[in-house]
Amino acid sequence: MTLLNTVSRHVFFAVVLLATSPFVAATDTRIQDMSLHDELAQQDALFFQRGFNECDIAYLDATVSPELRFYHDKSGFQDKALFMQNTQKYICGDMANKPIRKLAADSLSTFPLHRDGILYGAVQHGQHQFYFREAGKPDQLTGTARFTSVWLKAGDDWQLSDVLSYDHQPAEVVNSNIQAAAIISLLQKNNVPALGLGIIEHGKLVSTQVYGELTPGTKAPQNTLFKVASLTKPVVTMLTLRLVNAGKLQLDEPLAAYWVDPDLKTDPKHLLLTPRIVLTHQTGFANWRYLETDNRLRFQFKPGTQHQYSGEGFEYLRRALEHKFGQSLEALAQQYVFEPAGMTDTYFWWSQGVNEHRYARNHDSNGKAFETERYYKANAAANLISTVDDYSKFMVFVMAQQQAMPAVYQDMQAHHVGIGPQHYFGLGWEIFSGFPGEQSLLLHSGRDPGVSTLAVFSPQSQNGYVIFMNGDNATAVLEQLLPQLYLGAELWQRN
Repeated sequence: MTLLNTVSRHVFFAVVLLATSPFVAATDTRIQDMSLHDELAQQDALFFQRGFNECDIAYLDATVSPELRFYHDKSGFQDKALFMQNTQKYICGDMANKPIRKLAADSLSTFPLHRDGILYGAVQHGQHQFYFREAGKPDQLTGTARFTSVWLKAGDDWQLSDVLSYDHQPAEVVNSNIQAAAIISLLQKNNVPALGLGIIEHGKLVSTQVYGELTPGTKAPQNTLFKVASLTKPVVTMLTLRLVNAGKLQLDEPLAAYWVDPDLKTDPKHLLLTPRIVLTHQTGFANWRYLETDNRLRFQFKPGTQHQYSGEGFEYLRRALEHKFGQSLEALAQQYVFEPAGMTDTYFWWSQGVNEHRYARNHDSNGKAFETERYYKANAAANLISTVDDYSKFMVFVMAQQQAMPAVYQDMQAHHVGIGPQHYFGLGWEIFSGFPGEQSLLLHSGRDPGVSTLAVFSPQSQNGYVIFMNGDNATAVLEQLLPQLYLGAELWQRN
């Protein structure tokens, strides 16, 4: 299986499934004269050992009630049919790389259910820990959650009838220097309400966490929606490169075959524009045409001769792609990026999926909220709305392309344009080289009023992180946070 599939399942399991049990050997032999708590603890252990860790589907089917009702705070409601389908597809699809559940020590409680003095069931409550298991490696903690289960008597047997799975939290950040209390204090000191942090190690998402408040007194939830500004561009870059890898587009074909901006029709330099020139920011355009005195798009230099960062270039590429393929940017991104990366909570504009109650409003340097700007049209260079979970999945997906499309991936990280000493621009990514072990860093940032975002990774180690903030004083926070991250210390010193 590909790294992409491994990681996607690894992340999915950390947020989707119901309860866990100790990873210990268990047998079908019932112990007589045990307490109800001990009996249900053994039942819980047996259920998850055989049903999930060993993938005994027949046993699982017999133990789960036909009327199963499973409520999950992230993935919604599942009946038995959907539960069994997801288990076979996601839990048991690859026995060499699979999730494991372990019961948090001393967390299990049992409460009997009686009818007319006769025991007919029991409620079980506890906390479970999610691990990901790969052959030859130690189990990796990915998250925790609480569960409440209802077991009903079926003769001498028990059947799982109802499950609540909730309070899902990612694993604590491995770096002990990064403490939640310290981050929250740093945010408060600098009038930045919320921060989302995703950490990737060796191509696997090990932690995502949101710190701070959504509104005064209201904790920012794990699925907080952030505006990510120019971190829109890496998404459009990956879409473009996936189209190239699929043979549907060429990096050096003229965009004029599909789109010519009305402002440029009389300028023959428009014939030089290609996807490669756009992705390396060599179009010759200003960042935005409104920066020109007459609000018109023009070439400030011959395309391909020098580097100048331009959002207009990405918008030019968007129009060309939409005309060539007869589909919107949203539809193309869904097919080539969002769906294969497992991104389900990312939006180009304020569609119905954008829940304003989860949106992190942008704040000025004094901590005052800006009026929320709502956009109703996709922009290839800015305005993407996403969660730190979703964008971290995207970063894992980007790294997975090293195996999925090696030639295009190598071209992406090639030094196409020199910017400064050991500083380059590749296809859609800024590149710093010269780190120990011949490592390089690919990064992109986003900045708007009240918005500061950063995504960075090393193609060699496949370590990386995602940082979202919704305040103007984000630089002061980064100065303290970056040196504590495994990629951050040297990056901050270099900048």
